[in-house]
Amino acid sequence: MTDDRHDFGTGSLKASVICHGAELLALHNGTEDLLWNAGPEWPKHSPILFPIIGKLPEHDITLNGQPVHLKQHGLARDRVFRWIARTSEGCTLELVDDAESRTLFPAAFRLQVVYLIENNTLRVSYHLHNPDSTETLHASLGAHPAFRWPLKDGVAKDSYRLVFEYDEPLPVRRVGADGLMLPEKFHTPIRDNILPLTDALFAKDAVIMEKPESRSVDMVDPDGHGLRFVWGGFRELGIWTKPGAAFLCIEPWYGYATPSGFTGDFSQKPGLLHLKPGESWTAFWSVKAI
Repeated sequence: MTDDRHDFGTGSLKASVICHGAELLALHNGTEDLLWNAGPEWPKHSPILFPIIGKLPEHDITLNGQPVHLKQHGLARDRVFRWIARTSEGCTLELVDDAESRTLFPAAFRLQVVYLIENNTLRVSYHLHNPDSTETLHASLGAHPAFRWPLKDGVAKDSYRLVFEYDEPLPVRRVGADGLMLPEKFHTPIRDNILPLTDALFAKDAVIMEKPESRSVDMVDPDGHGLRFVWGGFRELGIWTKPGAAFLCIEPWYGYATPSGFTGDFSQKPGLLHLKPGESWTAFWSVKAI
């Protein structure tokens, strides 16, 4: 344990979190690494997406008449969170708006992230609060954990599949070359409840499920070895990799990339949470080896 890193875990499952971005840095099940090692193809492990998911348009965007200057996926992943609690089973970190954050995103917020390992399962919870007494907080929040793909050495990537809790027949969304949500919808690549995983699936970036019925999905090889991912409180689900890289991101979101052609006030951007003064919102995801 150091000032900027916390190691914790029970049973065979161990994890590490850093205060920069409140990011999950490592997840080990015995001798097996479940989390991507942040290689050169994508130098992240599990960033927090807040207060936007994806990009904003290149033209000026304002919130209540004040400029918004957010890079892709927002500001949380680049800020240092404060440690609230640190135990052998987990930790809690907090990020609160300040003068610097308000130059990028002119709004008050308090975001707590809680990591907990119980019964060989990692659970990550998000608690977003609007402390403002008069203004509504307009924001998105998403998780972006990257898991090793393949999880087991010597197993072919394209032998893996995602098995959803329920059938998922609805069309999916995609983003364009500019990182903005395309206006059209696309036939789902999911057949019944199974999505075969190949690099070609992500040649046009992420597969975005707007309102999946499922709240769990298994990432498994032909022998059924893999992981079970569960989520709650989020509305959308993104699935993404960089073709050729050895990771797969399973990303529960509340919100999505800005639609192409959007020109309104930030508060009118589709897909946002709208927390009235004093309101809070919570969501979580969990993962375990199976």
